[in-house]
Amino acid sequence: MTEQTTVALVTGGARGQGAAHAEALAANGIRVVIADVRDDDGNRTAHELNSKGLPVRYLHLDVTDEEAWHAAVANIEQNEGGLDVLVNNAGIIRVTRLADLDPKEWDLLQKVNSTSVLLGIKAAAPAMARRGGGSIINIASTAAHRGADGYGAYSASKAAVLALTRAAALELAPQGIRVNSISPGGVDTPMNLDEPAGGTSSGAPLGRRARVDEISPLVVFLAGAGASYVTGSDYLIDGGVTIR
Repeated sequence: MTEQTTVALVTGGARGQGAAHAEALAANGIRVVIADVRDDDGNRTAHELNSKGLPVRYLHLDVTDEEAWHAAVANIEQNEGGLDVLVNNAGIIRVTRLADLDPKEWDLLQKVNSTSVLLGIKAAAPAMARRGGGSIINIASTAAHRGADGYGAYSASKAAVLALTRAAALELAPQGIRVNSISPGGVDTPMNLDEPAGGTSSGAPLGRRARVDEISPLVVFLAGAGASYVTGSDYLIDGGVTIR
């Protein structure tokens, strides 16, 4: 009997952390679909990874659209045969002090950073159950663990990811689906280039931001059989910033 190929969906996969996670998963024998709204970047990333011999393709997905989520999962089941791993990586950041925060900006951050995680879980879990189980990895942030001036809305959105992770881990355990989260500190990605001093990555004891390839090994671990008894957990990768 032929062994089943593991299939992963990585949102926000066109660049930055998502692209690094996709490359690491594919390098470990997992077939990867990267999803994003940045079509040019997404197709370019998929092409670059394909040129390295890695099984990756790009799929357009607006993570705030519930119907689009279900269509994406159906597309993956049709083309890849099923879905085993979901990396909810897509996210945005805005820095505005609470006194100046427009409720529309608040709503946008919650929609992209946390509601999208809920929609991903809802769409992916039935497909994973049809495969006998799976792994959902939600990318949170150290902002969910500590305060930072101007980060109230972002912090709230990422704290919601932690709560969703715990609830989903409980609800999906009977179906063999594990749900965990990773809370990176500042990561050297395009999204964080304009982060002001005093932000979530400033002052890490290790003295720098993380490289994207320093987050991805944990994604690979949580996706694999070595983490078969790990669920409902959050993992900090922050250069020690939260121990201050």
